[in-house]
Amino acid sequence: MFLSLCWKSLYSRKGSVLLTVLALTVSILVLLGVEHIRQQSKESFRQTVSGVDLIVGARTSSTNLLLYSVFRMGNATNNIDWSTYQKITELPDIAWTIPISLGDSHKGYRVMGTTTDYFTHFRYGQQQSLSFSAGDGFSDLFDVVLGADVARKLNYQLGDSLILSHGLVSTQFSSHDDKPFTVVGILAPTGTPVDQALHVSLAGIEAIHLNWQQGVKLPVTASPAPLIDPNQLVPQSITAMMVGLNSKISTFRVQRAINQYRGEALTAILPGVALSELWQMMAVMENTLRLISVLILVASLLGLSAMMLASIRERQREIQVMRLIGASPWFLFRLIQVEALIIVLLSMALAGGVLSASLLVLNGYLSTEYSLHISANFISQSSLTMMAAVIAATVLVSTIPAVSAYHRGIKSAGQ
Repeated sequence: MFLSLCWKSLYSRKGSVLLTVLALTVSILVLLGVEHIRQQSKESFRQTVSGVDLIVGARTSSTNLLLYSVFRMGNATNNIDWSTYQKITELPDIAWTIPISLGDSHKGYRVMGTTTDYFTHFRYGQQQSLSFSAGDGFSDLFDVVLGADVARKLNYQLGDSLILSHGLVSTQFSSHDDKPFTVVGILAPTGTPVDQALHVSLAGIEAIHLNWQQGVKLPVTASPAPLIDPNQLVPQSITAMMVGLNSKISTFRVQRAINQYRGEALTAILPGVALSELWQMMAVMENTLRLISVLILVASLLGLSAMMLASIRERQREIQVMRLIGASPWFLFRLIQVEALIIVLLSMALAGGVLSASLLVLNGYLSTEYSLHISANFISQSSLTMMAAVIAATVLVSTIPAVSAYHRGIKSAGQ
């Protein structure tokens, strides 16, 4: 009976109540959406690389090394000499290594030179290995394996030919047009930077730079191109390397040995630690978004309080009638607070439904365009805590109109 009275009272003011519900729905949607996407993005961010114990590069910050070796962002301060790479691979604690050579591109996508060990040992997510949606890994000198996004956006198929460019900007003078590559494999989507890279062999990287000197293409002579000498295809240096160890116990020992290597200045980082440091750098933006969403919610709750406070004046006759039939001032106090809770709970239900439906519709777009795999299930410990905080805040802000109804109820009894 009490809830029925509350509902009928709200229905009698359906116009203002509807607008308040819509405003609260939008604010709660923003609050839950920001928190859910933040958590999912953080989890996706952490799963960019897994199963790699160390990443080794030239002496630099751990964040910079992580950015260019894993996320293909920025450039290395220096390269690692090939002889140094070979010496590191001979350390007894090392089970496998993945060399990485960066510097070329294709239509805005980074090209990564590596070995077939990359397809065998690289892991992402929950120790998931790379798989092919078409074709297989490279075997010939001018074979290329495409990430899922590259193949989809540039509409490449197996057997297609493509030209790599020297550096990150594609121009006529930076094109390796004399040595085209053939697509032999397309990787399945991973939701990581792997999807946005082209993978070739280290020998292929060396082959396309045979007629280059200090980043400049040498003039083409009229004489026939000489045959490529395999001895010329041994790389002089690489950009970085990923390392897998026989035992996790030896991680810090190997890291210290590499950092103290006397042949050249090197940096060995733990990917998980570096990912955490990188995420902490984004904490300011993250907290700013959360603050904005909280402020939007506070504004909507204050709007709810103002709407209900204004309605108290219009409900003076209703209050008098309830007092005549025996309703106490505390009854009126509880009535206003329950009405506010009904509005907020209804807004929460609408916000949750809209958020889940939106994520279901946009999940494909977010995964293909931004490599973000956002679950439609937004229920988590933090979201439940936020909803509990919203309910507590509702009780708090509704106290003002509830107290007003309480005092009007006392005055009505006196009259």
